[in-house]
Amino acid sequence: MSKNFTRKIEDFTCDNCGETVTGNGYTNHCPQCLFSKHVDNNPGDRASECCGLMIPKEIQVKGDTYTITHQCKKCGHTKPNKISPEDDFNQVVKISSNNVDR
Repeated sequence: MSKNFTRKIEDFTCDNCGETVTGNGYTNHCPQCLFSKHVDNNPGDRASECCGLMIPKEIQVKGDTYTITHQCKKCGHTKPNKISPEDDFNQVVKISSNNVDR
């Protein structure tokens, strides 16, 4: 199975909060609540049969790069994704504080 990225420019409605999201081909989660959906086996392929809601679980910081880890509510799959400048930074802080509480 190839790990190649397939860019898909798609708009979507967030299954968690209902936000209408304008995609840019790299958008993989809602910028409002940071939830995602398990639709890919490899980035952009839309080949996952799971389609479960993915919860933002934790934030990692390496230098200037912030990464959010999502976990699928349906199958448990986890996947890291870069945080976008469009993401609600208050949500990023909230998830980060949950990291400390563990």
